[in-house]
Amino acid sequence: MGFLFGLFIGIAVSFGLVVAFARYSNVRSTRRADLAKTIAAFARMTVQDSRKLLPGDFYPSWVLNWLNLELEKIWPYVNEAASELIKSSVEPVLEQYTPAMLASLKFSKFTLGTVAPQFTGVSILESESGPNGITMELEMQWDGNPKIVLDIKTLLGVALPIEVKNIGFTGVFRLIFKPLIDEFPCFGALSYSLREKKGLDFTLKVIGGELTSIPGISDAIEETIRDAIEDSITWPVRKIIPILPGDYSDLELKPVGKLDVKLVQAKDLANKDMIGKSDPYAVVFIRPLRDKTKKTRTISNSLNPIWNEHFEFIVEDVSTQHLTVRVFDDEGVGSSQLIGAAQVPLNELVPGKVKDIWLKLVKDLEIQRDTKNRGQVQLELLYCPLGKEGGLKNPFNPDYSLTILEKVLKPESEDSDATDVKKPATSKKKDVIVRGVLSVTVVAAEDLPAVDFMGKADPFVVITLKKSESKSKTRVVPDSLNPVWNQTFDFVVEDALHDLLMLEVWDHDKFGKDKIGRVIMTLTRVMLEGEFQEWFELDGAKSGKLCVHLKWTPRLKLRDAS
Repeated sequence: MGFLFGLFIGIAVSFGLVVAFARYSNVRSTRRADLAKTIAAFARMTVQDSRKLLPGDFYPSWVLNWLNLELEKIWPYVNEAASELIKSSVEPVLEQYTPAMLASLKFSKFTLGTVAPQFTGVSILESESGPNGITMELEMQWDGNPKIVLDIKTLLGVALPIEVKNIGFTGVFRLIFKPLIDEFPCFGALSYSLREKKGLDFTLKVIGGELTSIPGISDAIEETIRDAIEDSITWPVRKIIPILPGDYSDLELKPVGKLDVKLVQAKDLANKDMIGKSDPYAVVFIRPLRDKTKKTRTISNSLNPIWNEHFEFIVEDVSTQHLTVRVFDDEGVGSSQLIGAAQVPLNELVPGKVKDIWLKLVKDLEIQRDTKNRGQVQLELLYCPLGKEGGLKNPFNPDYSLTILEKVLKPESEDSDATDVKKPATSKKKDVIVRGVLSVTVVAAEDLPAVDFMGKADPFVVITLKKSESKSKTRVVPDSLNPVWNQTFDFVVEDALHDLLMLEVWDHDKFGKDKIGRVIMTLTRVMLEGEFQEWFELDGAKSGKLCVHLKWTPRLKLRDAS
């Protein structure tokens, strides 16, 4: 019986294998036939057919083989002709971005080397071109062997020759042929720009020495090179070459809006000092030109600095530009060490709405693989397109100079008061001071950490308005980790746009007091919403949160700007 059962199983398995093999062979034959048909169809395709089927991002590199072959042939001549031209045009650009710790930065040698770039893709952007132009994008990769030597001189008079080596670059260049005309070569001007910088790597080496001999100089030079590329040629910045005589001002970069930035504070910054704590300051910019970069004051010996400083920037392309924040440790004598940097794309902002955001600091914005904790920065951002400021609230007449945020916060009741002032425009502007009464109700706290020996705390809250220097405190609630106060305090605020509310939770002891944690906020939200109540996490505490109710009663006034 067992023999018959085994025989049956063997026959069944063998039959199953035969059927499976036959089916596999049939499927394989069908797939090969389909593949042969597809290959034959591609073989009959023209370049025009491929343009219709393949998106620009996936355009095959074989289309550009002819261009790369010709570029390799003429590259020795390009190297000779272009090296001196590039050197003379790039030097003034580098001079604009020379860091404060350097007295000068120039080329002593510049050649492109023997390795030609490779074009890896090309596309025509019909949506960007419009009826009167052609927009082309070329993707390029270059792992070159150029000979580039920089002659730098520090403020202390030390001269160093620095070689830029191992350059690797990948990016997409945009060429715009516009306007189209009926005169040869059929377009009036050529505009070019680096639309996307996918990768840029290089190393710096002091000829006959070590770059680490001068602290911070390597980071400063690398930052200068990257900033120069970012700001001088990266889209939306573009270079315009007139081909035929004419007015091409419409091709130039123009402002499209304004960005209001309030850099509030940073917390948990990495400490760069061996003794004591860092002395942090921040620089903020959209374009890293010296005259377009804003800098905060230095806060001495703090890893949780409060700046609460307000800046305004011109925006030229909200879809591609971003705001950059770099936090440094001020080491004196023009020397600084980078703590970390952060960026926020402007296309994430809703026009006319204030965005409160915390950004994590990283060492390198391009790599973004930094796992070390370098701290965070808090920003309040408001973007307004040009010509739409009045859509937020009716602005004052031209005698009054308002920031975007002031226009948003300006009460409607003040419009009539302002428009009554019908004086001729003068060179002397007026600034807006948003003043009023801030009512702060400290409601309760919960889950506070135990700081007493008995596993309890005796908490109270100190309320401070930083600029007004007004201060109040709640009563002490004994032996409680979940205290309830329900106490209200009224503060007369003279300049709400630039003031800051700080609530510190303390533990009361007979022989002193211990700080448990704190909450810091600007007055922007309460000015916009009028009134709100919320639970806030305590910074600097292992646990705990604080419930606060805020109410704003506004009153606007004007003062002459100094």
